[in-house]
Amino acid sequence: MKAELFFSSAEKERIRNAVAAAEAATSGEIVTMVVADSDSYREAETLGAVLMAGLVSIAVAVVLHHVTIWTYIPLVFILFPAARAVMRRIPRLKLPFVGRARLAEAVRERAVRAFYERGLYRTRQETGVLIFISLLEHKVWILGDRGINAKIPPGFWEGLAGELARGIREGRGCDALCAAVAGCGAELARHFPRRADDTNELTDDLMT
Repeated sequence: MKAELFFSSAEKERIRNAVAAAEAATSGEIVTMVVADSDSYREAETLGAVLMAGLVSIAVAVVLHHVTIWTYIPLVFILFPAARAVMRRIPRLKLPFVGRARLAEAVRERAVRAFYERGLYRTRQETGVLIFISLLEHKVWILGDRGINAKIPPGFWEGLAGELARGIREGRGCDALCAAVAGCGAELARHFPRRADDTNELTDDLMT
């Protein structure tokens, strides 16, 4: 699914309001972001396409009653581009060929890149927090800036991320994200209460 279509317009407005409400009592800045995937997984795409082309080639050779290496190998080469196009068209077919560690690392790297690309590191008190959702991998990563990490342990973010990921898998994406935003805001308010001169430094809208 395209990231921009995962949440409806009404749900995006709910998420925006949830971020605004969470930031009302803290100087922290919460940013929500959803992407279709965190990597193209080219190695999985190639491996999957080779296996798909190989299986189809065997089936074709059997139908033609001509199962020889001289039939099989040319068929694999001929069918490979079409098989690769299918893998690209249906990205979830790549997942069986990607290890869990590779998936987790890809999402983490994409979240870190988004953190810097979207300017979360530039807040006045280093209190930016990114709630990052990657749809293909069904994974959530929550990143806090240096000021936040000095006071809030990583385990807190991991717990919130796990609850949000579970909510998305159960079809409660909007509710789960709003709850994660509220939980994030409550914890930030404990350590970083809103200052009199606080301004909204980052957008409250869901990023894609």
